[in-house]
Amino acid sequence: MTIPAALRALDSDTIQKRFAELYGEECIAEQKKRYAALIKQFRARFGEADICMFSSPGRSEIGGNHTDHNHGKVLTASIRLDSIGVVCMDSRISICDSTYHEDYTVDIMEQGEPSERSGSPALIRGIIAGFKNAGFARGGFKGCFESSVLPGSGMSSSAAFEMLICGILNVFYNNGTIPIERLAAIGQYAENVFWGKASGLMDQMACAAGGIAAIDFENPAAPALERISFDFDAQGYSLILVNTGGSHANLSAEYSAIPADMKRVAAFFDKKALRSLTIEDLVQRLPALRHSCGDRAVLRALHFIEENRTVDEEITALKQNDLTVFLRLVQASGNSSYRWLQNAAIPGAVQEQNIPVCLAMTELFFRLHALDRDAPRAACRLHGGGFAGVIQAFLPQQHAAAYRAWMYQVLGYDRLTERKPDPVFVTSIRPCGVQKLL
Repeated sequence: MTIPAALRALDSDTIQKRFAELYGEECIAEQKKRYAALIKQFRARFGEADICMFSSPGRSEIGGNHTDHNHGKVLTASIRLDSIGVVCMDSRISICDSTYHEDYTVDIMEQGEPSERSGSPALIRGIIAGFKNAGFARGGFKGCFESSVLPGSGMSSSAAFEMLICGILNVFYNNGTIPIERLAAIGQYAENVFWGKASGLMDQMACAAGGIAAIDFENPAAPALERISFDFDAQGYSLILVNTGGSHANLSAEYSAIPADMKRVAAFFDKKALRSLTIEDLVQRLPALRHSCGDRAVLRALHFIEENRTVDEEITALKQNDLTVFLRLVQASGNSSYRWLQNAAIPGAVQEQNIPVCLAMTELFFRLHALDRDAPRAACRLHGGGFAGVIQAFLPQQHAAAYRAWMYQVLGYDRLTERKPDPVFVTSIRPCGVQKLL
């Protein structure tokens, strides 16, 4: 579609219905302005062309904190924050990204070097290599990107970017026929091998699939995905993500240590991953296990096993429409991450513990508003990778504005004067994953 036609199409019923589905009725005008600005930026950077628009969501992890990399279970959901691109086909990959302040070109014919390990071009080279290894067609494109998935915040900005690239290559050169599981695996390969980050597959699967998804990684080559039908908005609940401060950008060593610890315990039992082990297996050999692997590794293995059970129970609670049990399980999952997985704060950091402080203040808010009684009406938990970034809260919509104001005070944020992004995201679950919109 030409650029003038694309700008006109933003006023069409079709696009506005898509915007309502992806972002909510109240955000249609805002999104129209956002996409129009990106289309005009494309014209200024690349000139006139026949263009397409793509969107790839961020994700919120509901349950299954750090389980995917050991063949575990997760409950996750795509959210209305997303990475978007206005693109057209080309011989090379050229991207102007206003969020990351990058403007670069990648020659798709060059052999990707895993040692590059930094920046968006490294991820793109990894994706191109992944397409090649899988026997999928690949080619070039040029475009302008923008993202509302805050970088380094734990809402999977990297996975949203990876799935945006994969979605473009899938549509442009593979007729949109590549299953989302394969796209997710390519994104993970790029992140693991070309970026040096030992992430699991959950983030990419969530961004690719959309909606609430229960994913079982017992067979990581073919994860089992079940879509869960539950509408938190209809239940009168808000999903709120709070960016507590700090960044994931320089924490690869801390993240990599988590799967390494877990796999050390698995190796003690001559296993490659923890999935097949039980609490009883660990208890029976606990003294030798502690001596061989260390206590932190043992605690992280215990978290893994219990977190899988929690995910199963969360899925059952949602299917049975039992929000009270679900909220209790969300809180239990967060407590396990904090105490057993130990990814609430960087070890040894005594002056800066953003996640623990924000969790403590959120729990105090629940108490002040009588949301934490015998039948809990709210829950909070550490979210995503941990150590820095985001916490998650579920609470009744009538308390969302007060909670937002409370967390602004905690974080020292003045909405009227601050130029930096708003740290409190009152969001909803997006029903679909990576999409071509136009």
